[in-house]
Amino acid sequence: MSEESRKEDELAGTEQPFVQHLMELRDRLLYCIYGLMVATALLAIWPGPSGLIDLIAVPIRAHMPPDAKLIAVGVFTPFFIPLKVLLMAAVLLALPWLMYQLWAFVAPGLYSHEKRFALPLIFFGSALAYTGIAFVQFFVLDKMFAFIQQFTPKSVAATPDIASYVESILSLYIAFGLAFQVPIVVMLLVRFNLVTIEKLRAFRGYFVVVAFIVAAVVTPPDVISQLALAVPMCILYEVGILAAGWFTRVSKAPDAEPVDASESAPRNP
Repeated sequence: MSEESRKEDELAGTEQPFVQHLMELRDRLLYCIYGLMVATALLAIWPGPSGLIDLIAVPIRAHMPPDAKLIAVGVFTPFFIPLKVLLMAAVLLALPWLMYQLWAFVAPGLYSHEKRFALPLIFFGSALAYTGIAFVQFFVLDKMFAFIQQFTPKSVAATPDIASYVESILSLYIAFGLAFQVPIVVMLLVRFNLVTIEKLRAFRGYFVVVAFIVAAVVTPPDVISQLALAVPMCILYEVGILAAGWFTRVSKAPDAEPVDASESAPRNP
């Protein structure tokens, strides 16, 4: 009897009926909603919708005249934009909880060695998303508005609409949050044998071109924001290649238990 046949499948007998899967999905979705409600309530108390608006407006206000303010053109803009920002911040605050619920839903179908690396990977991805958004807030926006301000004529008063401003930075938050997931994608591609590390290294030059094309498409038409997205993507691609080998080793399935020598040795008649 082979070692594979001797070792019992740890997932054997864990199959669940379809209705039970739907009930589990319902529960996880409810937990996600509860988490979003708690995050929204906490942010509504402090710093509040106005405080969140003031926070995300810091980069552009730094390059406006001292007495200038963002304007609200729409009739309902003063109500809906703070609410939109509040919900956006709540999703970011609850992101680890949301990702945990996703993991908890698929965890029963994972082997024990897969469970060990799935949860840290989820929180690592959340940390990368936070890093990308913080990079936008504290570096990219400041440099981008400083660059744009150089082309504003003296006779023009730059008073952006708060709705268009929120839409613009929201798209940047999403773009950088997703772009900073490059190491996760690279490690998973190698872990599931979809591509080898050697092929990723050979694709390095092409990825640089892809990174700059993506940056040109998803960022505003200025050099600062395009470089700020493309360069970190290239660096994170290299980080993913370096981490892929280690990640594959620590997350692989354990070897089959060796057969006892006393059982395999021939017995004397």
